[in-house]
Amino acid sequence: MGANLAALQVVVPLIGAPLCALLGRGTRAWALSLVVTWVSFGVAIALLIEVTSNGTISYTMGGWMPPWGIEYRVDQLSAFVLLLVTGVASAVIPYAYHSVKREIPAEREGLFYTAYLLTLTGLLGMTITGDAFNAFVFMEISSLSGYVLVGLGKNRRALYAAFQYLTLGTIGATFFVIGVGLLYMVTGTLNMVDMHDRLVGQYENRAVIAGFAFLMVGLSLKLALFPLHLWLPNAYTYAPSVVSALLAATATKVSVYLLLRFIFTVFGVEFGFAAIPAGDIMMVLALAAAVTGSLVAIFQDNIKRMLAYSSVAQLGYIVLGISFATENGLIGATVHLFNHALMKGALFMTLGCVMFSVGGVTIANLRGLGHRMPLTMAAFVLAGLSMIGVPGTVGFVSKWYLVMAALEQGMWPGLGIAAVVLGSSLLAVIYVWRVVETAYFAEPAESGPVAEAPWPMVASTWALAGGCLVFGLWPSLTVGVARQAAQVLLGVGP
Repeated sequence: MGANLAALQVVVPLIGAPLCALLGRGTRAWALSLVVTWVSFGVAIALLIEVTSNGTISYTMGGWMPPWGIEYRVDQLSAFVLLLVTGVASAVIPYAYHSVKREIPAEREGLFYTAYLLTLTGLLGMTITGDAFNAFVFMEISSLSGYVLVGLGKNRRALYAAFQYLTLGTIGATFFVIGVGLLYMVTGTLNMVDMHDRLVGQYENRAVIAGFAFLMVGLSLKLALFPLHLWLPNAYTYAPSVVSALLAATATKVSVYLLLRFIFTVFGVEFGFAAIPAGDIMMVLALAAAVTGSLVAIFQDNIKRMLAYSSVAQLGYIVLGISFATENGLIGATVHLFNHALMKGALFMTLGCVMFSVGGVTIANLRGLGHRMPLTMAAFVLAGLSMIGVPGTVGFVSKWYLVMAALEQGMWPGLGIAAVVLGSSLLAVIYVWRVVETAYFAEPAESGPVAEAPWPMVASTWALAGGCLVFGLWPSLTVGVARQAAQVLLGVGP
């Protein structure tokens, strides 16, 4: 079984999805999903240990050697992302039991867990595959099931959000597959490593340049890079609480992973940052995202929408690190990819607890909850401090590396970029403080009893919120893996 761990990473949730549909509604589908996600998490841990000890894993499907056959390839970066996706999914699924019963009609529970596992399958497949077209196939699996998850919300606006997500997501996927097709036309291969070898010396080929452009636009749509983020606010706002937490913590992160994979593994630094000024374009868009997303978040009354625009800003930080194409920049981007999943997953889960107990997530709904739901709001404060980047939390670690990478660009440009990063972090103080002030210093909106959400929901929330503190105080746990991943991407590591 150990030799087939790479295949099991995808096969286990893929088999679990139709079984959930057969089991129907109730506890059985949830229990199966719980087992499947935790088994997947165990497989991801084993893969990370194996890669850290023995180097990159190459798994050939059906015995066909690459580039002729489909290859699953696990290196430090992909193992890190696999651990992130399965870890978040495993933390969210205990939370889902009560939340789903409250927010999703009983007759759709089986459909929810089926779509949940299909989304997990697609995200894991996108991360582990070494085949460019396979990445598109898994992207469609995760996207189509993600549209269903968003549309399951009770609010009628969830259907509009799902349709908007579907429309823009389909455009992004179309751009992506056109880019893959152009590269296949030039290289005659879909294996990413083989494609890189065949692209050497063809940097002036117009088809290669067009393929790069199509891929970048498609992936930028998928990861919601400003200004291609229009699908994200509604999707996060009107989706069920479980879905908002899962998508915010994983879906955009896997798209960032694919962006990293294509820029550095397929095209290489020489093409993406020398032959084409992709780094400069990404830097401008990333800085605009960091400022614009934070500014718009300040004026939101719905806290889920506020966190959605905050995600646009935080994704800007990740893309900013990528745009530097340096070791510190990639460490900052990779660590923030992990850290943002922890903090944003925890924040959306706290709002799910509020939705369960209060029935709404506007500023008015949070009045006095700091004293009536102390555990939930304490988790929100901890994750909010992480998003700001307070020392001792995970947000500080990744922003520290981003500032160091910025200062490596030269005195004046570096100081300007660092000032934008710090300034947008101060903007985060404003919208986080709005919630804290309302929850702890405002009188309750009503005098009726309000209790904490059921303990599995609170415990799952604290599993991610606690990670914001643990990985902030002991950053070597993530920075070490991120450093190895950055060296592999830059071609200076094993």
